[in-house]
Amino acid sequence: MQPGKIYSQRWYSRLSEYFFRVAASGLLPAGWFAPPLPGEDERKAVKGQFVLEIVSHCWQYSNMLAYQLSSLVNYPPSKLTVIVTVFYSEEDKDTQELLEFFGSKNIPGIQWNWQTLPKEQLFRRGIGRNKAALSSKADWVWFTDCDIIFHKGCLDSLADALQGRRDALVFPHEERATPMLDEANPMLQQKRPFQVVDIDADKFFTLTRDRAKGEYQIVHGDVARAGGYCSTIPVFQTSSDHWCKCYDDRVYRWLLGTQGVPIDIPGCYQIRHVRKGRYKKDTMWSKLRSNIRHIQAWIREPSTK
Repeated sequence: MQPGKIYSQRWYSRLSEYFFRVAASGLLPAGWFAPPLPGEDERKAVKGQFVLEIVSHCWQYSNMLAYQLSSLVNYPPSKLTVIVTVFYSEEDKDTQELLEFFGSKNIPGIQWNWQTLPKEQLFRRGIGRNKAALSSKADWVWFTDCDIIFHKGCLDSLADALQGRRDALVFPHEERATPMLDEANPMLQQKRPFQVVDIDADKFFTLTRDRAKGEYQIVHGDVARAGGYCSTIPVFQTSSDHWCKCYDDRVYRWLLGTQGVPIDIPGCYQIRHVRKGRYKKDTMWSKLRSNIRHIQAWIREPSTK
């Protein structure tokens, strides 16, 4: 593709993202851009054992994903069945090898579901999430990121909390998180041969949430299938030659007409890290983004100061 065309596409993408971020602030009605979703009385209320699909993306984050998948091996659910869907690119050999390692493990209550995408589609998170939403057979779908850990009791607590509910969108009111970890932190070191790992829970502190942000969007299955994931917003379904900022979650909440309902789900953990795998190592942009993330954490979270 010619450089001029790439440049034009990037500007079109940025302008479109900005337009929908503004629209999602309430400036425009979501009904202009998406059809109505099933009303609450049209959604199935599950009782007893049900199916949850967890949807992650991974690009050069195999060291994080190892903790997520390990948590499902260490603490498998007993009150629900979990389909674990991970979108990845075959160009990311570390992630591919990690998935092969965990895919060979037969864990009661867990169904592995690895989905390959060209990296240009993987770089736009909304594409994979939309594919999963439209095709899911699950009663509930949890859109998450690969640095989230489902620790002891997390999934069974979720099963209890969702009994009989018909909310479009719910999220954990609290999570446990690490401070912002530098690349040299032992927790982030890639280890081979791959193995099942666990965390030291004492190194995490409690954070509260006021909305269903990107990694904590737990959506009713009927809603997910009916609307996909930003399926009618072209920019969030367009391939990219670079990893895109994840503005889609804000737009998704706007389309659903809710910020989500907080529920108590103990056992949600997040490994937070300064250097993003999607940025090239040691570049000026990578260093700038790392510094910004440090400053943001220092401002928002007094417990990290």
